[in-house]
Amino acid sequence: MNTHDVAAGRISVHEALVSLRDDWRGLSPEARLTRFRTLGHGEAESLFLSLGSHEQADLLSDLPADERRLWIRDLDPEDAVDVVQNVPDFLRAEMMELLDPITRSEVKGLLAYAEDDAGGLMSPRFSAVRADMTIEGALAYLRRRAAQQYETTYYVYVLDDQHPIGVVSIRNMLSLPSGAMIRDAMHSPIITVPDTMDQEEVSRVFADHDLLAIPVVDIEGRMKGIVTVDDIVHVVREEATEDAQKFGGMEALDLPYLDNNLQDMVRKRAGWLSVLFVSEMLTATAMGVFQDEIQRVVLLALFIPLIISSGGNSGSQASTLVIRAMALGEVRLIDWWRVAKRELVAGLMLGLILGVLGFIRIAAWQAMFSTYGEQWLRVALTVSCSLVGVVLFGSFAGSMLPFALKRAGLDPASASGPFVATLVDVTGIVIYFTFANFWLGALMH
Repeated sequence: MNTHDVAAGRISVHEALVSLRDDWRGLSPEARLTRFRTLGHGEAESLFLSLGSHEQADLLSDLPADERRLWIRDLDPEDAVDVVQNVPDFLRAEMMELLDPITRSEVKGLLAYAEDDAGGLMSPRFSAVRADMTIEGALAYLRRRAAQQYETTYYVYVLDDQHPIGVVSIRNMLSLPSGAMIRDAMHSPIITVPDTMDQEEVSRVFADHDLLAIPVVDIEGRMKGIVTVDDIVHVVREEATEDAQKFGGMEALDLPYLDNNLQDMVRKRAGWLSVLFVSEMLTATAMGVFQDEIQRVVLLALFIPLIISSGGNSGSQASTLVIRAMALGEVRLIDWWRVAKRELVAGLMLGLILGVLGFIRIAAWQAMFSTYGEQWLRVALTVSCSLVGVVLFGSFAGSMLPFALKRAGLDPASASGPFVATLVDVTGIVIYFTFANFWLGALMH
């Protein structure tokens, strides 16, 4: 077989793996197991390591007990933790026993942390040396311990009684003469994060300092592990997905969309949907209060959707901007008044823009079709003034609700677009008919 045939064969195997990975979630458990077993060991290993922790847990649960050991021992400690947490409860003890003693001890240590803490995210496998070692001695030491499969080989941490005091890169170590000392090559002080820090805060530290890995320390400052940038990529994706789902007015899903069963999907969506439905009843109540006015001036009903949707849209815009700014650390609780002033001005300007557009629209239809009769000017002023008021209120309410939720210890992402829109709907009806009473009072009484 020539080189071209070998290369073509490798491409064919790679394409088959990619195809299987793309089809994986759509396969039944039996089909997954069958196709997995048709792969050679190398291809099966590549596929297994490319799966998410939920998919790995499902596959291991379906494999016979004697085959599980091979695959779970292929995982790094932090990945093994995710798998153990995702297998059925009755399999967890068995999965732990399948790990080698060192990895089992590491996994037990990681399981002691909350899943969203830096300690639960870190890898306990990192390379470390002492400051009093020579470069030559440190390199020899690292070679002997290479079998431990360090999480990253970019950095070597310098420890003093388990406390990190510096860091040196492999590149710097290789560029220095063998007689040089580690203390002469290391950079200090170094940035660390506590093992109890939330993963979102850890991601901000990465973003602020442009690092590839960050040491994790306990309350006494002893180094327990490292969080790498590839771990943070997963965190950012998970947090963004969770926030996006909450923006839609539902609880965040624990699993990928197609992996959630129908009962869980309905349960997570029904709660907020019911709350929003009950809240919308207040809109119907508010309209009932003004039903006599609507009957006398039927034209008012035509503009109700326009008024309340404009307020809801402006509120959703404001809440989205503020929640994202909070997530990025650009806005803190103490900044609420600065945000309020900005949104009041922005809401007034946006309301004026929409108010002018609404006035022009009514005037144009009146000129072309005489749609609104002799009172068209009063109708136009009612709609225009209402748009200014509703958009102003929507922007203010949408920007302040995340602050209120965070101050109460809740997730600001819960101030989702539907929730803000519901709040503004009720207020929009009141504002609209208040202006209607002012401009069209004679016709409504």
